[in-house]
Amino acid sequence: MAKSKTPDNNKMIVENRRARYDYAVEDVYECGIMLMGSEVKALRIGSANIAESYVDIENGELWLINSYISLYTQAQNFGHEERRRRKLLVSKRELVKLWQAKGRDAMTIIALKMYFNDKGKVKLLIGTAKGKKKSDKRENEKQRDWNRQKSRLMRDHG
Repeated sequence: MAKSKTPDNNKMIVENRRARYDYAVEDVYECGIMLMGSEVKALRIGSANIAESYVDIENGELWLINSYISLYTQAQNFGHEERRRRKLLVSKRELVKLWQAKGRDAMTIIALKMYFNDKGKVKLLIGTAKGKKKSDKRENEKQRDWNRQKSRLMRDHG
């Protein structure tokens, strides 16, 4: 009998769309996340938020701070805290790169996406980023508007 892939695999749970607007993302890393069983069940329902969360390095470990995973109602006795700190799993080489990037001027580590990979494991996409100024944001909006207008002109008159 052939193995069939479940529809939950490779499914995005939540994306921090505001991150790319507020920050210029330089490097992107995929990392694992340590979760409790009730948290994984809640994520399968799709009730999470990483918009206000950030990543910090403490005592040589990577932590996701202020992320929200709602309570799973069927796990009454073995629930979890909604906004607890969650440990992130990366290789030592990646941890050193992240630590060095954070040590540079005005660099931060932000959470970009949370998703299930092909094997059904929860993964978090994080990135080292530099905060954008207001003028940078305006420039990006102008460029996006111009590209949209250019594609309309090419479609109509092309």
